[in-house]
Amino acid sequence: MTATLHRVTESFGAAISNLNVAHLTDTVIHRSKRMILDTLGVGLLGTNTAVFSKALKYSQGFKSVERSNVWGGSGLTLSPQYAAFVNGVAVHSMDFDDTWHPATHPSGAVLPALLALAETLPTQPSGLDLLLAFSVGTEVQGRLMRFSKEAQNIPRRFHPPAVVGVMGSAAASAKLLGLSPAECVHSLAIAASSAGAPMANASTQTKPLHIGNAACRGLEAAQLARLGLKGNETILDHESGLGVFYSDYRPSEFPHPGSGFQWVLEDQDVAIKRFPAHLGMHWVVDAALAVRAKLRASGVLDLGQVRKVVLQVPPSRYIDCPFPATEHQARHSFQFSACTALLDNEVSVGSFSMLQIDRPALRDLLTKVRVENPEDNHPSFDKMYCAVKVEMENGEKITAKCNTFYGHWRKPLSQEDLVGKFEANASTVLTQEGFEGVLDIITNLEKSPDCIALGSYLQMTIPTTCFYREACLTKIPALN
Repeated sequence: MTATLHRVTESFGAAISNLNVAHLTDTVIHRSKRMILDTLGVGLLGTNTAVFSKALKYSQGFKSVERSNVWGGSGLTLSPQYAAFVNGVAVHSMDFDDTWHPATHPSGAVLPALLALAETLPTQPSGLDLLLAFSVGTEVQGRLMRFSKEAQNIPRRFHPPAVVGVMGSAAASAKLLGLSPAECVHSLAIAASSAGAPMANASTQTKPLHIGNAACRGLEAAQLARLGLKGNETILDHESGLGVFYSDYRPSEFPHPGSGFQWVLEDQDVAIKRFPAHLGMHWVVDAALAVRAKLRASGVLDLGQVRKVVLQVPPSRYIDCPFPATEHQARHSFQFSACTALLDNEVSVGSFSMLQIDRPALRDLLTKVRVENPEDNHPSFDKMYCAVKVEMENGEKITAKCNTFYGHWRKPLSQEDLVGKFEANASTVLTQEGFEGVLDIITNLEKSPDCIALGSYLQMTIPTTCFYREACLTKIPALN
């Protein structure tokens, strides 16, 4: 242990309770608003998916006196816990949500819980209150991920949002509820007993449930702690506590939020995706797009003349899928992503329809792909690269390499492109008044007296059938 025995959890409880809006910095406010806007957009888009529909149908079987809005559902409400669940599922249903380093999806586990909870409080929180609770939720995740060097790499055994995400949701919910330091400690302890989800469920419809469960169970943990339920007060201090998930667990105390305190988000921004797939796909797509541009410049127009495609990528079994048979497998396939970019000069929302996945030209090109894992290509979102090498039947060879894709924290999306992504996603579900209203509120969130109008705008839906909304998914332009 690197910290004083049994003081780590106590320090987290104190920080969660004592951080206030005066601690928020311009950088944290700016980055948090970008994360919130992006999360709302991908969540609204995700309400078009089959996995969301199944989660919603299941959740509607549970009744509650308290009700919270389902995003993109005109007049549709659920209990706060199940609203957090289905909205969290929507956020991750297409793997389009933000990614952090060390690897996790920080926003999807926190924002659905906060908005569901805010709608039930007797006094509506201000925009600054929401920003503070959101920042606390992401901060807790960021600090927990730094307890392990193993967490620096692309995950192999468990999905990080199911571990640190539920803790972040509990922390954020506890903050919005105004819990005491001791109650915040118990919120974390209770949440820890809902942590964990195996990576074997990546590339399936179950993976989005990891985010939904994290949002729901974290909210429940804070509510139970408020009622006096107690857990292990040193849950973060022990290898048998949160340490069960890491072989090199080294917890450290949360610094006192006084002078000199610095948020993790100030040092480490998030990556915001341009298309709905695992983050690793963005490197290989940018490299493949560069190869395609070189082929076109040399006069090659027929990709049927490709003899071989070599992908140099980091080792990771769950994103090495040679012949994807479902949209979820395709979102986790280096091979599919590279071949789609080579054929179409883009990867977009519509790329993952079964019509696109099963087309003969793509299937033929996939048979020509070979994957290599160079020793210097580390499975870390901060260090990895992807190279694409194409050899033509005439012997011509074209190569391109991507070290940092557009949207990565080292090369963040412009505000214009971020807003463009949000509008493209949200407009599949909301009316123009609805998505423009959401955009205006989030842009000025720190000045907003409450969150009532945000909930109203999130339910201003297009009066069309689900069939039309599903059809919209193939029409969203790529952000290249």
